[in-house]
Amino acid sequence: SPAAIASIAAIATLLVASCVHKVPEGYVGVYWRGGALLPVMTQPGYHFMYPLITSFETVQTTLQTDNVVDIPCGTSGGVMIVFEKVEVVNRLRSNMVIDTIRNYTIHYDKSCIFDKIHHEINQFCSSHSLQEVFVDKFSEVDERLATALQEWNNVWAPGIDIIAVRVTKPKIPEKIKQNLEEIESEKTKLLIAEQRQRVVIKQEETEKKRAELEAAKVAEVSKVRMAQDILEKEAAAKISSIENSMFLAQQAAQADAELYRRKCEAEANALLLTPSFLEMERIRAVAANSKVFFGESIPTMFTGDWRGDAAVSASGTSKGKPQ
Repeated sequence: SPAAIASIAAIATLLVASCVHKVPEGYVGVYWRGGALLPVMTQPGYHFMYPLITSFETVQTTLQTDNVVDIPCGTSGGVMIVFEKVEVVNRLRSNMVIDTIRNYTIHYDKSCIFDKIHHEINQFCSSHSLQEVFVDKFSEVDERLATALQEWNNVWAPGIDIIAVRVTKPKIPEKIKQNLEEIESEKTKLLIAEQRQRVVIKQEETEKKRAELEAAKVAEVSKVRMAQDILEKEAAAKISSIENSMFLAQQAAQADAELYRRKCEAEANALLLTPSFLEMERIRAVAANSKVFFGESIPTMFTGDWRGDAAVSASGTSKGKPQ
């Protein structure tokens, strides 16, 4: 009948629809038959399976971020605080999907990540004070959690890689928070004062260095000028020495020339002034004089023109007579 045919067609359509399934990109498909995990894993795309007796799930094998929220813990001083969110970036390797799901089910991240984060946070808080958890060592929490998670998974779930862990500031009681903020404010003021002191010291050091450089510069300039003056003095001394040598050489040349002239003149006179020439010259000199006076004792003789003036001998008035 038409109704039976329609029913059969509907059932067939449902069976076909339950046989065909799709695995999206970045995921793999895993299968259970009769509740047992099959050692089969499919890649992205369309696949077939036995209807009714086989079920499947998709498992992400790309990077994913698990958010662990509202993690309570108590510090070593007994203060209760809450970490509102811890983000864990992780990845399940595709070749380890079957083993990981067989050991921890499809919700493997609950046992391997969420529960482990709670445990590590409480371990950290219980061994540190509020000041250390909230301020001093808070920057170490991310690295500590990432290291602890990876070490644990390397042993118990080697298919899980921990990429990064990000932890938000914990929520603490408001009164304690105000006290911590006041402490941080005072620390900030202290840091500012210390920084200003460093700036002042640095400025003084800079001024000192500048003064030292200026002094060194002045000393270097003085040294250069002194060296220049020395060179100028040495050059002037050399010039003076050369001029003195030239003057001495010139004087020596002139003296040699004068000596030579005198020698030549003496030699000429020696040749010229013969006894006969000298006698002739004496006679000429006597003849050239107008008067000649002779004394009683004649130590000297004066000659000169007679112009009415008396001729005086070296010993007194002459008594001689003119000739």
